[in-house]
Amino acid sequence: MALGSRTRSAAPPCDPVSALLTAARSGAVFTTEVCRDTGRFAELAPEWGTLYRRCRTATPFQSHAWLYSWWLSYGQGCGAGGARGGRAGRAARRVRGGRGRLRVVLVRRSGEPVAAAALMLTHRPLPVLVHLGGSISDFSDVLLDDEHAGTAAPALADALTELARTAVIDLREVRPGAAAERVYDCWHGPRRRLTDSACLELPAVPMDGLLARLPAARAQRVRAKLRKLDALGIEERMVEGAEIPAAVERLLALHRLQWQGRGVTPEHLSGRFAEHLTRAVRAMVDSGDARVTEFTLAGAVVAADVTLMSGQLAGGYLYGADPELRARKADVATMLLRGGAAWIGGSGRATLSMLRGNEPYKHHWRPETVTNQRLLLARSALAPSLHLLVARAAGRGRAAELVKRARPRLRVRRGGDKG
Repeated sequence: MALGSRTRSAAPPCDPVSALLTAARSGAVFTTEVCRDTGRFAELAPEWGTLYRRCRTATPFQSHAWLYSWWLSYGQGCGAGGARGGRAGRAARRVRGGRGRLRVVLVRRSGEPVAAAALMLTHRPLPVLVHLGGSISDFSDVLLDDEHAGTAAPALADALTELARTAVIDLREVRPGAAAERVYDCWHGPRRRLTDSACLELPAVPMDGLLARLPAARAQRVRAKLRKLDALGIEERMVEGAEIPAAVERLLALHRLQWQGRGVTPEHLSGRFAEHLTRAVRAMVDSGDARVTEFTLAGAVVAADVTLMSGQLAGGYLYGADPELRARKADVATMLLRGGAAWIGGSGRATLSMLRGNEPYKHHWRPETVTNQRLLLARSALAPSLHLLVARAAGRGRAAELVKRARPRLRVRRGGDKG
């Protein structure tokens, strides 16, 4: 296996005097391991899990189970598919082969893990280090031990500076307040912060608390929908252990049926996605980082949902529902939200996230819009490459805005043609 390891004293963050004094008083010495081997990445699971639990801002997409499973299905020996939404196929063609591209960085302080970043080297067409997880992950981030973040962040920034000798670091979908922001603040080379996807979030409160946020008329309509669900006799059960693989298979089948004849994310129908989701969710349920719920009607499974969780956040990741529910006037979104709110309210978590996407039905609940960030980091010699990536992002943003503006006109024209 190809491993890099070296020892360093604590490097200064934004407040170098404070960090140096802290390091000097504690005698802190940081060692860095760069893992490039799949087998070694698997072995890091216990240490990674310890650090993950000690990082308050971590999301489920930074768990070892999610990242390692993604690497097996998307990175190892194949293209880094799912690089951005519907462009998965093109991304796979651009990244030929995952072997030798893994770059997992683990920083230890006196032998204990205090910082980590799971990256992968790609060429698009410039050399870029991107976070493992691709577009099927709603958030990316690094991990920092909360207790030692003041010195661990600059130590990780130092390690990433050494790693990024020929590549720009491009972290997509970084949630505001994430640990990666501390590394960004410590970075001494060129850097840029761009906007990324919008996420919609609710407070982690029971259903009554969510209804209290709504105008009276809307809350009354929701209560009517809840009574309809009860009248239908839909029952809910949590799936565990050995049942998980079959439950995920049923969920994906329902998801495919639900979107039949409509625009579905193609990657969600792929074999590698099914393989990844089954493997990751099984491990995450066992560790308390995921929940699989099935909804039955007359004994038949008519809907299923996967929720991913970390210490502060839970997010409904993917669901599937039989179209028969719609025919019976059952509001699936309300059913899923009630199920999630019922248990998250007492879980100690602060946020019930609807994850990425600005779908109209989400806005019925008056969520807060939280905009993810894109953080670009480079060494001074790679400033031109960073600026090129920024320019490409700006061009794509303008193109997307033009398409968005054109859609209403296209709908009118199509409607006129039909008339």
